[in-house]
Amino acid sequence: MSPRNKILNEEIKDARREQILSNALKLFARRGLAATKITDISTASNISQGLLYHYYKSKEEIFVELLHDAYDKMIAAVLALERLPLSPLEKIRMAIEKLLQGFAENKETAYYYLLINQASIFEAIPDEAKEIVKSRSLLHEVITRIIIAGQKDGTFKKYDAQDMAVVFWASLNGLAIYNAVQGENFRAPDANILIGMFTEKSK
Repeated sequence: MSPRNKILNEEIKDARREQILSNALKLFARRGLAATKITDISTASNISQGLLYHYYKSKEEIFVELLHDAYDKMIAAVLALERLPLSPLEKIRMAIEKLLQGFAENKETAYYYLLINQASIFEAIPDEAKEIVKSRSLLHEVITRIIIAGQKDGTFKKYDAQDMAVVFWASLNGLAIYNAVQGENFRAPDANILIGMFTEKSK
């Protein structure tokens, strides 16, 4: 096989793998892991079940890869946000605006949130997925630190910072569910509504 054909084959494999992951994400988000069959994923991806097994050994393996991808991206994003030379208020505003933009422009953003919620709630998930879920605490810790910094400079309300971080993520999770339910009719709310939950009125 020539190097050119080898590169082309790899590109085809990568594209097909992305197709499988994208379709599996939609199915998992809407039906859950238990109710989704490997045949559902192969049918949605327009490939045979046998060909799908060349890429993944099971639906559980696909679920774990999607969960890894979701957490890796979210953790990288919040850590990068924390390092930015911005005020705590600017960081929270950026986080909320970017996430709302993601919900409005890319349906998979909401699906990833739904996938994470399922992994956090349901017991019938792979052990590897349960281990990934444990890393979720880092997301809360980073937002908590940003909120504490904002309380110190007088920008944020003086409620318990950890509780405020819970409200931050719970609000976004709720919007992700609402996004999935509304479909094309989803309209992201004004970011200032969410930001106002955390800031002092004078800010």
